[in-house]
Amino acid sequence: MLDPGRAPLRFGWDPSPGLLAYRLTDDGRSLRLWRRGPGGVTVETAPFSPFLLLTDPALGRDAPGLVEISHLDGPGELAFLARFESWAAAAAARDRCRERSAEPPDSPRAPYRFLADPTHQYLLLSGRTSFGGLAFADLHRFALDIEVLTTEGYEFPSAERPGDRVIAVALADSTGFRHVIRGDRLDEPALLEECSRVIRERDPDVIEGHNIFRFDLEYIEARARRHGIALAWGRDGSPLRGRLSRLQVAERTIAYRRWEVAGRHIVDTWMLAQLHDVGARDLPSFGLKEVARHLGAVPADRTYVDPATIPHLFREAPDRLMAYALDDALETLGVAAALAPPYFAQAQLVPFDYQAVILRGAAAKIDALLLREYLRSGQAVPLPRAGAPVGGGHTAIFQQGVARPVLHADVTSLYPSLMLARGIAPASDSLGAFSRLLRHLAGVRMDAKRLAREARGAEERAHLQALQQSFKILINAFYGYLAFPSGHWNDFDAANRVTAEGRQVMTAILDRLALLGAVAVEADTDGVYFVPPPGHAREDDEGLLGAIAQDLPPGIRLELDGRYAAMFSYKMKTYALLDEEGRLTLRGSGFRSRALEPFQRRIIEEIVRLLLVGRGGEARSVIERWIADFAAHRVGVRAFARTETLGETLESYREKVRTGARPAAAPYEVASVSGRPWLPGDQVSYYVVGRGARVAPTEAARLASLWNPEVPDENVEYYQTKVREIWERFRPFTEGDGLRPYRDDPEPGAQLALL
Repeated sequence: MLDPGRAPLRFGWDPSPGLLAYRLTDDGRSLRLWRRGPGGVTVETAPFSPFLLLTDPALGRDAPGLVEISHLDGPGELAFLARFESWAAAAAARDRCRERSAEPPDSPRAPYRFLADPTHQYLLLSGRTSFGGLAFADLHRFALDIEVLTTEGYEFPSAERPGDRVIAVALADSTGFRHVIRGDRLDEPALLEECSRVIRERDPDVIEGHNIFRFDLEYIEARARRHGIALAWGRDGSPLRGRLSRLQVAERTIAYRRWEVAGRHIVDTWMLAQLHDVGARDLPSFGLKEVARHLGAVPADRTYVDPATIPHLFREAPDRLMAYALDDALETLGVAAALAPPYFAQAQLVPFDYQAVILRGAAAKIDALLLREYLRSGQAVPLPRAGAPVGGGHTAIFQQGVARPVLHADVTSLYPSLMLARGIAPASDSLGAFSRLLRHLAGVRMDAKRLAREARGAEERAHLQALQQSFKILINAFYGYLAFPSGHWNDFDAANRVTAEGRQVMTAILDRLALLGAVAVEADTDGVYFVPPPGHAREDDEGLLGAIAQDLPPGIRLELDGRYAAMFSYKMKTYALLDEEGRLTLRGSGFRSRALEPFQRRIIEEIVRLLLVGRGGEARSVIERWIADFAAHRVGVRAFARTETLGETLESYREKVRTGARPAAAPYEVASVSGRPWLPGDQVSYYVVGRGARVAPTEAARLASLWNPEVPDENVEYYQTKVREIWERFRPFTEGDGLRPYRDDPEPGAQLALL
């Protein structure tokens, strides 16, 4: 096994075992620590002196509650460490620094640094990390899922509506406990009280749920507040608490309320799925059922119900509804077991607690690791540098259409490999910690991969796989850290050098492919999809990779990342893959965008599959069938309704439309005439009525709940036109199999846009 005690740069220098969770005490002078040991969970108190980093000691010298100011060596601007007797004193000193410097705490130019997470500060200064000596299986994990009843006339639940309520809380944990608190036997206040009692009794380390931050906990907290019930879920008896936060996932920012429970962590498997898909890009969607199916986490004899039938089932078949809810909780446990272990392993390295490790970006983790090393060494910390935008990687599309077969060659950790091979590191890193940390992580990852292959026990193998995966996530983030605006050791010039050399590597690979007679289809930063040379046999894959990599720089390795029976190249970063077992993967917003109605996504998937299996000539019949189904009203409203979330009150919307601050929008128009009280965050599902393809949805939208299959009134011509538009966009690809050179022009069939 790997020995974390020998690597303080990676793991900290205090190998205290079994630390689970941390909580600032009420007086702000210490932290309460929960620790798992042979006898179970124990609680202890550790002294804590919070700190600020300063460029000038005068900023903090006369602050109340100051304990000491120490000088840090080295060239960094933040050269003074001010320690305080309590968290309140440190926070007050931060406010004084803000007033004196006129710079907010999150400004890269601020002459002071205050880290707003007391657990993070404690772990930085103590050299401790979480879960020492524990495996993921040692965590007591507890999944929670709720079912709710929506007031008649509404399609989506809202905890603020008096008639809505929780009708089931399904609970399952990693020890085999299974239980449903049933709303057909308890009223809502009693149900919520029982939920709190069970949580305290089972005493989990982690509470897991799918979309638990943005739905389950918000709903439970709102209903508990309505009934005057305190959700005392903390290990110290404290209540569930929430605060507004944001999660950055690739280019998207997800706003949510971050919930916290003293002594426990809350893990949202919906967020884990989002983070997983950034790298893997293999999830069909982020719904619990789809994610569980993809990961093989579906319980045996899983019960499924149509959500629209929940009110009926609650009245007529409650046992079936409760079985469905429990299976949701079991799937959540399974999804977390598949996706959470890398973050558990990261919590053993990084000075954040487990919940924060999941919710903080990789660049912030690298900054934390470097900061811990500088504080341990008594070295001054540099201020972040400003810089111009960094040039991107080599991304290009060369061919459109269907290619058979297709290989995906990937440069193993291209940017980290270049940084190590070329010695690219931040100029401000006087300790050389950046390169040492990257090299250490790369080496330990390789050791973990080797030990995982050799491991005899499933538990040890799973632990090592999680460890190597967590290292992979961090290693691949080192390049992004160089261009991280808030990174204390960022370096935009170094980042530009990395991307420039990366483009050279990819150009060399593409040149070799052409020389060998292969056909490149699409390249994206560190990988390329290509058709192998004529006559190439599967057993020669490794030889072909060696020939492609022949002229690559030392330290750069090429590996085969995938082999596919066919690939449909549509446009940049929008393509479909058919593996050798017939499984279809659609990638790119052009195929999966939420701006498409469900029936459009279904048509696209049908046509793309036909193209990939060489039956593109049958695609027209798909179009004709859908046109006929719309004409005969055989398409259900769920296939053509669009669902959107209200982001503001109807009053605010109307005022903005009146003043020209925003255009009219169909979901608000529908909500405005419904006669129901709508709140921001409510979802509105609507469809288009009337006649004629050119009707404006803002003038012809209607609530989906009002659609009557006995007297259907959807705008047939409007939806048929959408079907025909899909046909016109895909028709050129159905008229002939194979590839054609990509043309970046608006000519029909050359660059097709679905949105």
